[in-house]
Amino acid sequence: MKSRLYYVLFPLYAIVVAFILYVNGVFTGEDGSLVNLAINIGFLIIIGVLFLISSISFGRLNGVTDELESFTLRLQKEYKEAGNKNLWSSYQDRNDSLKNPELWSAFNKYRLRIKSLRTKRGISGPCDVEEYINEDLLDRVGMSFFNSGVSGMLTGLGILGTFLGLSMGLGSFNGDDIFAISDNVGSLLSGMKVAFHTSVYGIFFSLVFNIVYRSIMSDAYGKLEEFLCVFRQTAQPRASKDDESSAAMVVYQANMSNTLKQMLEIMKGSSAEQTAGVERIVDKFTGQMQTSLGTDFQKLGNTLKAAGEAQKASASNTAEMIDAVAALVEVNRNVQSALVKIMDRQEAFAGELKEQKEKLADACQNMNDEISSQLYAFDQMRSLYEK
Repeated sequence: MKSRLYYVLFPLYAIVVAFILYVNGVFTGEDGSLVNLAINIGFLIIIGVLFLISSISFGRLNGVTDELESFTLRLQKEYKEAGNKNLWSSYQDRNDSLKNPELWSAFNKYRLRIKSLRTKRGISGPCDVEEYINEDLLDRVGMSFFNSGVSGMLTGLGILGTFLGLSMGLGSFNGDDIFAISDNVGSLLSGMKVAFHTSVYGIFFSLVFNIVYRSIMSDAYGKLEEFLCVFRQTAQPRASKDDESSAAMVVYQANMSNTLKQMLEIMKGSSAEQTAGVERIVDKFTGQMQTSLGTDFQKLGNTLKAAGEAQKASASNTAEMIDAVAALVEVNRNVQSALVKIMDRQEAFAGELKEQKEKLADACQNMNDEISSQLYAFDQMRSLYEK
């Protein structure tokens, strides 16, 4: 109802016009001042033109707000029917979503902006519809730059009429005696009548228009705010997971994860076999070492025993004991060398495992990039097909 409040301007305008014609004797046949009538008619014509221009702009504004209101109701209905799922996928390529030229132009710019932000991984940055459909759009359609000054213009016309009427009355008021002055009182009152009438309907129309204008703009801003809230809830483009292509990407990534998991299991099995082989080698070497050490210790014992028995007999047995000790030292040195070789082999094996891991990671990354590129190409082909 507020959006149609400007209709009241025309009945009030007709009433004021009829009143001015009546007081100037047009309907009653009384003789009136043609100058006063011409001035009032001129002022009323100017006011009528202002009202006509404002009414045209208010009609355009109502067309925009009515379209916003119907679009809001349609979004709520479709969102409920879709099971509370985001509706952007169904509106991003539709050309009949809005019929009003001003709204469609702004909404189409928003769609193009969203397309420019889309990458193969989704929308790269946020973009709100309020950047294109906002209060500035309503102010431009409703000609706020003009209507905001109409109230002041009407007041100014009333003040201008006041001074014009007083100037007319005082200009015809002259005389040197009481009799001459009394003859000019009629002209003075006629001028004051113009001043009074123009001031009354100028200020009256100013107050009425100001109320109408503020009510209409308040209603338009309210409908805009409701549309923005509903659109953000039901159709605002969100993260890529809400997108159809992103959902397919998630599925393919899940499949790739399973494949990589199986490959890691295979690698894990191969690593276990290699580790078991190394353990067998170490066990075999340890057994050989124990055997070798046992034989050497037995020789040492025999040598020491022989040296002890022959110590009393001959000093030469001391040399045999020294040789046995030297042999034991050599055996220990051999054991240490063998351990160093085992450690070197383990480090080399660890390096090979690390290299295999890096190659596997590179292969997985290449596979992921290739699949992403194929998905992006598939999405572009599907968009071209749908168009």
